[in-house]
Amino acid sequence: MTDFNSSSFQPSMLQLTGFPGQEAVYHWIAVPFLVLYVSAIVGNCLVLCIVWADRRLHQPMYWFLCMLSVNDLGMSLSTLPTVLGIFCFHFTAIVFDACLAQMFFIHFFSFMESGILVAMSFDRFVAICNPLRYAAILSNPRILRIGLAVVIKSTSMLFPFPFLIKRLPICKSNVLSHAYCLHSDVMRLTCADTTVNNICGLFAITITYGLDSLLIILSYVKILMTVLNIVSREQRLTVLNTCVSHICAVFLLYVPTLGVPVIHRFWKNAPQLVHILMSYVYVFVPPVLNPIVYSVKVKEIRKGILRIFSRLLM
Repeated sequence: MTDFNSSSFQPSMLQLTGFPGQEAVYHWIAVPFLVLYVSAIVGNCLVLCIVWADRRLHQPMYWFLCMLSVNDLGMSLSTLPTVLGIFCFHFTAIVFDACLAQMFFIHFFSFMESGILVAMSFDRFVAICNPLRYAAILSNPRILRIGLAVVIKSTSMLFPFPFLIKRLPICKSNVLSHAYCLHSDVMRLTCADTTVNNICGLFAITITYGLDSLLIILSYVKILMTVLNIVSREQRLTVLNTCVSHICAVFLLYVPTLGVPVIHRFWKNAPQLVHILMSYVYVFVPPVLNPIVYSVKVKEIRKGILRIFSRLLM
């Protein structure tokens, strides 16, 4: 029986869900998740070590890349305890307040990633459209202020949500749909009016993903206008090639982020497996693939990784 708090009508524990009906093979399902976590943690730590060790990479572009790697590590570590707890040890229970904390951090790192991608688009805009003032505009103190601004914005957007959930009675069930806590999933368990939560959620998503994506688009419009004025075709391709890794990172975040709510809203009859897999894509794709994209497309990162592996093999 679920233990409910009589004053707030909230369960002391919630139950997380892995892949319903597949409990007998959870030990096999755990293997790809372990691979994904190891890939995300090792890949992002490698990027951080390479930038830290090579003073030539102590430049704005690589500082922003470090911010992205730290953020991806945070996203991976936010979900790791519950995901591996379910698939490795069949441990599905989570304390209600711990669930709210996990919910906050998952959405916080997602919002943070969007803000960091805006900063990286600004970096590419300055580097291509105003290269002579690049170092002056993106000085280390200004980069630090940009990072703090992204943290403050993400925190202020998400700070009310745990408290908005706490005020609602949980009475429909205590079983969540995923192996970690998401705001929409926890809110589904309530049996009270969630208008305030919905309005705040729409506002936060619009201000974060809507405004951030608009700023990224505007940056690339200005970049394209500048590139088209370059006479040499080879130079145009060289300049655009410096943006490819950032564009890939944008798609890796926004496609799953937009795909999950679109499927929930417009494909309500989709098999439960589709909803579950899309939620894992939302959480795992950016942390795992971002370091791979940057190691492939950015020559300095690729060389740094090769140097590390060559030393290990000697």
